[in-house]
Amino acid sequence: MTALRLRSPLSSTLLATALLSLAGGACAQDKLKVGFMLPYTGTYAALGVAIENGFRQYVDEQGGKLGGRAVEYVKVDDESDPSKAADNANKLVKRDNVDVMVGTVHSGVAMAMAKVAKDNNTLLIVPNAGADAITGPLCAPNIFRSSFSNWQTGFAMGKVAAERKIKTAATITWKYAAGDESVRGFKEGFEAGGGKVVKEMNLPFPNVEFQALLTEVSSIKPDAVYTFFAGGGAVKFVKDWSAAGLGNSVKLIGSGFLTDGTLEAQGDAAKGLLTTLHYADDLTNPKDKAFRLQYAKTYKLQPDVYAVQGYDAAQLLGAGMVAVKGDVKNRDGLVKAMESAKIDSPRGPFTLSKAHNPVQDFYLREVTGKVNKNVGIAVKGLADPARGCKA
Repeated sequence: MTALRLRSPLSSTLLATALLSLAGGACAQDKLKVGFMLPYTGTYAALGVAIENGFRQYVDEQGGKLGGRAVEYVKVDDESDPSKAADNANKLVKRDNVDVMVGTVHSGVAMAMAKVAKDNNTLLIVPNAGADAITGPLCAPNIFRSSFSNWQTGFAMGKVAAERKIKTAATITWKYAAGDESVRGFKEGFEAGGGKVVKEMNLPFPNVEFQALLTEVSSIKPDAVYTFFAGGGAVKFVKDWSAAGLGNSVKLIGSGFLTDGTLEAQGDAAKGLLTTLHYADDLTNPKDKAFRLQYAKTYKLQPDVYAVQGYDAAQLLGAGMVAVKGDVKNRDGLVKAMESAKIDSPRGPFTLSKAHNPVQDFYLREVTGKVNKNVGIAVKGLADPARGCKA
């Protein structure tokens, strides 16, 4: 009968150590799972693609890793449809087990994402949607924004309009959170400077039948019209405005989304339009020059504000991941590092408010050819008031 070989205590210890080492190595290789919930079809499709491109560009610049962790992407087309938003967000959180959600463009969809993020304590970075409530009543330690609030973009243009001695203005926008809040911001800035909003007009999203509203503008005859549209709607509005010949008597001004990413399609109809935004096409800082060069090389496209916001969403997440050495489960350390980060953005450096919204410069831009030319700072270091935030 063959004698049994007894394993020595030493060999058992070495085996256990080896197994633990292998397990630790496997854990170290776990990928950081990022869930993109963005529009890939419909009016805002190009915006969603630009955000993803910008995010991926920053990660690629870090060798495909954030805080030493390789990044895995999961994508959901939100279709800019608020009625599907909660289900889509829950799929990312509960089915796909993402570590962080990144999205979206449409404010109504982003509101639902924020509620899902709060309910599940999932990290959320909003790379566009400016819904005031996200960094207002819905603010939370796990919710960040790398873009703007709707109030900010509107307020900046209202301040400029008042400074330029415009006395009366009408407003036109889609009837949804982004439009309503942008108009409220404009009205606050404009009327604080002595102007008067004489008429607020809107139409349902994503309706682009503007003729009746343009006819009303012609009858009201305000000094200016402030408008908030983006994507395909912005293209159609600017073209219809030009065709109606209103520019000869009424100044068209707007949130920068009116002309960002849309100038190619708007053509000569956009010439001379004034907008305010936290980015312009001809900034001179070294970060922007390098960003634009790499983006054009990688994607064969010129970047816009949406690409910048996606890029900075990745920068913000990266700042947190580096601080916790890739341990995404160290939520307190991750959040603290993100809160205190100073982001070296193509738009210019920015920090975050207590409500996790960028405190940033807003530029006055004028359409010159196919460029949103920076003609000066509209408001320096503008912080959203974050009304209703209890965090």
